Amino acid sequence: MKLVVVGDSLLDVDVEGTADRLCPDAPAPVLDVVSEHARPGGAALAATMAGRDGVDVTLVSALSHDEAGERLRSLLDVPSLFGHVDSVPVKTRLRCAGTSLARLDSGGHGVPRVSDDMLDAVLSADVVLASDYGRGLLRDERLRSVLSRVPVVWDPHPRGPAPVPGVRLATPNLAEARAFSGLADPYEAGRALLSRWRARAVVVTLGGDGALLHRGSSPVAVPAPPVQVQDPCGAGDRFAVTAAVRLASGAAADEAVADAVRDAAGFLARGGLSGPRSEAPSTVDEVRSRGGVVVATGGCFDVLHAGHVRMLAAARALGDCLVVCLNSDRSVRRLKGDGRPVNGEADRAEVLRALASVDDVVVFSENSPENVLRQLRPDVWVKGGDYTAELMPETAVVSSWGGRTAVVPYHRGRSTTEILTRRT
Repeated sequence: MKLVVVGDSLLDVDVEGTADRLCPDAPAPVLDVVSEHARPGGAALAATMAGRDGVDVTLVSALSHDEAGERLRSLLDVPSLFGHVDSVPVKTRLRCAGTSLARLDSGGHGVPRVSDDMLDAVLSADVVLASDYGRGLLRDERLRSVLSRVPVVWDPHPRGPAPVPGVRLATPNLAEARAFSGLADPYEAGRALLSRWRARAVVVTLGGDGALLHRGSSPVAVPAPPVQVQDPCGAGDRFAVTAAVRLASGAAADEAVADAVRDAAGFLARGGLSGPRSEAPSTVDEVRSRGGVVVATGGCFDVLHAGHVRMLAAARALGDCLVVCLNSDRSVRRLKGDGRPVNGEADRAEVLRALASVDDVVVFSENSPENVLRQLRPDVWVKGGDYTAELMPETAVVSSWGGRTAVVPYHRGRSTTEILTRRT
């Protein structure tokens, strides 16, 4: 599968520093610069994300031959074809303690020029991501004509043109959908844009509220996992890349959008464009910081049943948070045989996280959770009553840091193996 990302490329620069005083002549913070980090932005960021995902991607954009343009070229590690523009847009953020104090914009002058090689590259794609940042490349009539002949996911911009008719998916955020449609309600805005743009699907992204997919029938609401967001920049690009790749691989629009929402949330949870940062405190860290009791339990939880639910509720009642150590698919297969698990680890983890009794899920690949327990160091390790604490290898591990092992009631007649045996 070959992806071509076509659109406006930017140079993003983060100037990091400390700010502990104000200017003597104005109520403005003084930033003592510690470091400066440059990275690709706009379409170049989207192509970089796809490349790091292992996708066969080519960037088609326009760059200048000035210092900013050359600096952006040096940051790119994906195959690229460039037309010319007088100057590349540069966005410089002044940042302190993970927060932007101000942004300085420069460059971005001139009309981007499109070459025949760029058009040929677009035509060779299995899917195209049109990444519009309102700088003019996607207004080019020759380019638009070519884009109308290939499968396209269009990520629009309020200062840019409407998508070409017939795109597989358009991905405006709520502000963009309102600007293009003139309607405030995301349901009405998405419906109007679906008709106006003659798109096969329009998804209005709603930040922490997920996304709303319009395909001509009833809209599909896709929720987003809760995430603590320090820096939302880049989440839209992450969403669009995932949606384009999933559609190209044969996924339906609702599946592609659901995956894109999850990927965007995961991107933000890992710190977004700020890269690896000091992680937000986990549930376990927060409980420990206030002197609470961390409880852990483990198992395959393949076909969730009432016995599981009762055991998890009993375990949660023994402390202030419950972490489930979940056997991976390979681990279950080794323990239970080739026919198991019935449900994959991602689905099993999702179902467990949806339970009110479960605060977090950690997947491990070994036969027993001893290694993950050494990392979590729970105060209490819990198993169902069909186990004897003294015979469990986890007991010695947990007691090594002063933890204890507890057994909660076992509910006979309720097990995944028995359920599957009855069905056969």
